[in-house]
Amino acid sequence: MRPITLPDVPYDSTAVRPQWSDLPATVREAIAARLGAPVSAARSAGGGFTRAFAAVVQTEAGTSAFVKAAALSDPTSQWYAREAAITAALPPEVTAARPLWTMTESDWFVLCLETVDGRLPALPWSQADLDTTLRTWSAAATALAYPSPQLLAAGLPSLPRILRDEMSWWSLIAKRREPMPEPARQTIAPSRLSELAGLERALPELAAGDGMLHGDLRLDNVLIDRDGRAWLCDWTWPCLGAPWFDTVTLLVSAYASGLETDAVLRAWGAPDEGVDGALAALSGYWLVRAGGGPSSASPHSRQHQRFSGLQALAWLAERRGWDTTPEKRRWLRR
Repeated sequence: MRPITLPDVPYDSTAVRPQWSDLPATVREAIAARLGAPVSAARSAGGGFTRAFAAVVQTEAGTSAFVKAAALSDPTSQWYAREAAITAALPPEVTAARPLWTMTESDWFVLCLETVDGRLPALPWSQADLDTTLRTWSAAATALAYPSPQLLAAGLPSLPRILRDEMSWWSLIAKRREPMPEPARQTIAPSRLSELAGLERALPELAAGDGMLHGDLRLDNVLIDRDGRAWLCDWTWPCLGAPWFDTVTLLVSAYASGLETDAVLRAWGAPDEGVDGALAALSGYWLVRAGGGPSSASPHSRQHQRFSGLQALAWLAERRGWDTTPEKRRWLRR
């Protein structure tokens, strides 16, 4: 059985966010007014990699809501506005919290969403949590196979364009336009660089499609409610492409958990070269980012990028039959 590998910091403890008391008084008063009662408690979201406010707030009237807020000078405010527009237009078959209202107050943007009483899936993934998440994503992908005019109006970039413009790092490294990132130097990547770059180059055509993807389908964007149902959160980066790409992204942490992943992708009709290309592109993207300096978003983001990149690369090596022993790597580098 494949060994289980876990990140250094659990996904539900990655966020560093402002507390309710850190928001400007005028913003707090405006939120309370929209909620209809003074706020008695606010539980900050522990997961995620942004520094913006996100918390389940409770009022003295006994109601609750999930509130996100960011200063207009912070790009996150634009992300929250985009999330509001997209979640409002999602078809009912997509299990996701819907926006209750938005407002701008004192140069802050506020998004209020329905509250989901749930938890992040724990690592290692349980088979039950993974199965319910995959069922939820399958239903969503089916419902989003032909996005509505309202969703298209939000501006959905194509996945192939994103792959070419933002996720072709091995190709840039092979052309000596970028250095090999430090987290990848002791992996199979230096000895398989040309193959990694080739998989990247072939991926955009294989991942093309007209369906709407979540675009950031990771464990920390999933909530499991008290009934065991999975909810998909943070609809900020949707795009148009083949839905199996999101499934690959989600399954990287399931691979690290020792669970079966290749059979799942076969059920999605994912082409083998496409899956390998996705793992190549994801590993390059994550490892390059992990090799950057300290992140302003979260002090834990770099180690999670390293974890995800190494697991994507390990899964790809297993699928391709690449020998990853240190002795073999040294021989290949001669």
